Amino acid sequence: MTHPASLPLTTDPAQHPAVFAAAFNTGDPAVLAQAYEPGAVFVPAPGSTATGPDLLRANAEFLALGLPITVRTRHTYVAGDIALLIVDWTITGTAADGTPVDLAGTATDVARRGPDGHWRYLLDNPFGTA
Repeated sequence: MTHPASLPLTTDPAQHPAVFAAAFNTGDPAVLAQAYEPGAVFVPAPGSTATGPDLLRANAEFLALGLPITVRTRHTYVAGDIALLIVDWTITGTAADGTPVDLAGTATDVARRGPDGHWRYLLDNPFGTA
C-alpha cells in the first residue's frame, strides 16, 4: 500500500496559492486534495460546483493535461480564520495528446485556517471573474 506524499501546508494565507501550485505540479490528485478542507467546493467551470469525490475528479481533469500551473497572488484579505484570495493563474504548453493548451484566469478563492494553524481552500473558484 502506498501513501500520497505529504504536502507542506502554510500558516500564511498569502502563501496558500503557492502551496496549491506545488501540489498541482506534482500531478498527484491525492497530494492536491491536501490543499483543500473536507467539504470544500471547487468550481471547475463557471456555474458548476464539485465537492468530495467530484472535486477530486474535476481536479484530475486539469492534472491530466500534464502541464504545470503558475500562480501569482494579487490580493489577500484576512478576517480571523477566513481569507479571500485573488489569484492570477496560467496553464500553458502542449498536452500529452499534442494539443496546445493556453488556460488562464483570475481565481476568487476562500481559504480557512484549520485548528492546526494551516490554511486550506474552502472555496476554489479558478474562473472567479466569469
